[in-house]
Amino acid sequence: MEKQYIYIVQAQLEPSKCKIGKTNDLNRRLKEYNSITGKSKENKYQYLFSCEVKNMSEVENAVKEKFFHLREETSKEIYFYNTVLFRDYVNFLKTHKMFIKETFIKTEEKKVVTKIIKRTAPTLEDRGVTKRDILQKAQRVNNDEFYTRYEDVENELSLYPINIWKNKTVFCNCDDAVDDDERSTSAFSLYFIHHFQHLGLKKLICTHYSGVVDLFNQGTKGYVFTKTGYKELKEFPEGYDGSFEHPLSLKILKEETDIVCTNPPFSRASDYWKLTIGSGKKFLIISNITNVITKAFIPYFYNKKVWAGFTEVDWFLTPKRELTRAAGYWFTNFPINNRPKYKQLKIIPLKEIPEKNKKFDDGKILLVDNCYIPSDYKKPFAVSTRPILNGLLEKGYRLIEDKEYYPYKNGKKCFARVLVQKE
Repeated sequence: MEKQYIYIVQAQLEPSKCKIGKTNDLNRRLKEYNSITGKSKENKYQYLFSCEVKNMSEVENAVKEKFFHLREETSKEIYFYNTVLFRDYVNFLKTHKMFIKETFIKTEEKKVVTKIIKRTAPTLEDRGVTKRDILQKAQRVNNDEFYTRYEDVENELSLYPINIWKNKTVFCNCDDAVDDDERSTSAFSLYFIHHFQHLGLKKLICTHYSGVVDLFNQGTKGYVFTKTGYKELKEFPEGYDGSFEHPLSLKILKEETDIVCTNPPFSRASDYWKLTIGSGKKFLIISNITNVITKAFIPYFYNKKVWAGFTEVDWFLTPKRELTRAAGYWFTNFPINNRPKYKQLKIIPLKEIPEKNKKFDDGKILLVDNCYIPSDYKKPFAVSTRPILNGLLEKGYRLIEDKEYYPYKNGKKCFARVLVQKE
């Protein structure tokens, strides 16, 4: 019995299109396609995917029915193509009841290997620094040329109920570039493009910043990328620089956006938080881990306009795709239920807290460390960053001041904390 195949073929000079068809002879069909290009050596056809099926006519008709909206009006056998659509085509074919086996899939170009800069790991004592020094350094980070890794976006966003995205417009407004080459695409943009259908999104809007540095190798001209369903559009409005405070970006934020999701530059976090939180939109953003004890940001936590997300972000990529460390964390205004890090809070009676983890400062304020929390203490006490990130404010405790608190021990100023009290 003659074997039957379904294939996806593409011409080299038509990267935005492909053809999906049936054949009993893959070699013959490819020669037929290449014969129509005449003597052109540049416009060669090549297979992107092929598979053996039980009934090629049935599968071909199923493809036409499933992806009818992606076929050209004039030539019904031409389909739109990009990496996400290709993945959808292949997944559909491989899950069809008539599918037998995959016979070919074009391998992706060799990925750029992320270079890990190996360094020795001496102790803080060996380095002559304290945890306070490390956190203060994190607060002073001004190098914003950091790219978020895809796995950090995926790890965080997968922890939220999927229904929060249904029929929503997501705005990635801090240089979230989009390109046919995934290596030149922001991890935020890429995540939502990959999961657009699964999340049930209505629209995705991403912006590219026209800074001095050519970020993501996208050129120095700002643009807006929009995805609705399978339609994708990249526009270059005159005078648009792609910054989050540009009038066009603010108009998109105000009039179209339901959810903001991005990694704003750490050095501009204060301005970004003011605009984003002030807009009243839902958001999931990465920012400096020390924001919870930093003067400019504490009022947002005090007024319950923002709280910690689920995960920490320790590693970022430089434009050279080298790993670099920075103290980041996810922040959001989406409700968080049963966060796993509740388990790291050690809420026990004061007398049971080890002496080394509790002390009183010169003003008789109790200081507790290592995520110990006194369950029976009625007065205000001071905690550092970690308990707030672990969800202390959701466990019956509240901030009692909208500013940082600096303890003094024996007249010496200590690292900033915040004052909390049991409700």
